Amino acid sequence: MMRVDRRSLLKGSSLLAAGTAVPSWLAAAPAPRLPAFYDEIERRTFRFFWETANPLNGLVPDRWPTPSFSSIAAVGYGLAAYAFGAERGWVSRSDARDRTLTTLRFFWNAPQGPDRTGVTGYKGFFYHFLDMGTGARFKDVELSSVDTTILLMGALFAGQYFDRDDAGEREIREFSRKLYERADWNFFRTDGRAAVSMGWHPEGGLIPANWVGFNEGMFVNILALGSPTHPAPPNLWSQWTARYPDFWRGEGDTRHVGFAPLFGHQYSHIWIDFRGIRDAVMREAGFDYFENSRRATFTNWAWCSVNRLQWEGYSKTLWGLTACDGPGDFRLKYKGEMRQFFGYSARGPLIEPEGRDDGTIAPTAALGSLPFAPEIVLPCAEAMMKWPGLFDRYGFKDAFNPSFTFTGVKMETGTADAKNGWVARDYLGIDQGPILLQAANHRDDFIWRYMRRVPAIRRGLELAGFTGGWLANEPAQRG
Repeated sequence: MMRVDRRSLLKGSSLLAAGTAVPSWLAAAPAPRLPAFYDEIERRTFRFFWETANPLNGLVPDRWPTPSFSSIAAVGYGLAAYAFGAERGWVSRSDARDRTLTTLRFFWNAPQGPDRTGVTGYKGFFYHFLDMGTGARFKDVELSSVDTTILLMGALFAGQYFDRDDAGEREIREFSRKLYERADWNFFRTDGRAAVSMGWHPEGGLIPANWVGFNEGMFVNILALGSPTHPAPPNLWSQWTARYPDFWRGEGDTRHVGFAPLFGHQYSHIWIDFRGIRDAVMREAGFDYFENSRRATFTNWAWCSVNRLQWEGYSKTLWGLTACDGPGDFRLKYKGEMRQFFGYSARGPLIEPEGRDDGTIAPTAALGSLPFAPEIVLPCAEAMMKWPGLFDRYGFKDAFNPSFTFTGVKMETGTADAKNGWVARDYLGIDQGPILLQAANHRDDFIWRYMRRVPAIRRGLELAGFTGGWLANEPAQRG
């Protein structure tokens, strides 16, 4: 999610300069099976979506237990979580169906229009945050192209998963189709820009920033290209990749298109199976986007393992930097020098574009990368389960900072003690989603195998120039 301003890009750094041994990624070992302890992580994380959502409209809170508005991205993750819960036996299929139908029915019928208040969305898109009860726009947040994309991905997944011939599942399929077809992607280009804007405000129009690479917005462009009703022009993907020269990092087997916070390498991959398929850029590079994200994951791990900034807790088994909560905006003395700490912020290795590191580790950074690098994720998950106060009712709280042992300051959220540092108070829906759904993908391609059937996904990928892999080997679906 784009919650912080873009920073100047850093250029020319290599993971190898970090001074740690790096596995050979191009010959990665087969993915290990998930150990028994991971079941508890998944079950508790699922319960976040099932128990905190408003059962009357399906809206999922942005965070809990702090009183919160709804995040439409968290709703999108919830739509896939309900089906996964049914598969695992945590809820019945009929209960998952009913919650899904309630959610999709709400979004289809919710008021749309250009007004500043009293509406849920406009042009088939939805506001980033909504009132948990009424579903109306929360304060002055933007009409969000990326958060709507996550919501629509959840809806498209539900339309594939609920494939039985009963009235409720037929209605889910209908709402899934209609919600996607209503979205007018070119509304985000109405001022003549070539790329898709990140958002729109009724008070001021389109946000200047666009979804151009490299960041979490890859799937925005795929859905925009694949639309059967309001498709973006065919050159949209070339707009996305045009800035890649600013993002390349590393050399040899470490070379990758970089983005420091790991959510940028996770969000699109949760829904789209990029294994074995390549666009023109990746064909020239000699690897695919899945491998690219694997390399970025190891870069993140290596940065924390080497620990140039000497933060407490960082190691080969405690690592993971992404966007997450933090103790607050403070400049404090740490190990004899002044250091800057942050509240909610995007974090990542300083050798990557958008790098920022204040000692805050987020469980979703590692666990949301499970399919990319299970050999380093699983030891991290096990170690974090043992960290005092971090693993609780709904799995992992959002983040922790072992270096922030300052007990005499007023923190934005969470608590700190002199021994173990700071631990967040809340669970965040947008961080719970990658933990749960990437575990589902790692187990048996659960999200990927249903999304490979979505005609719009195939169409968007092919229009972006992707070839090979399952695009060549699996039959196309109608629609």
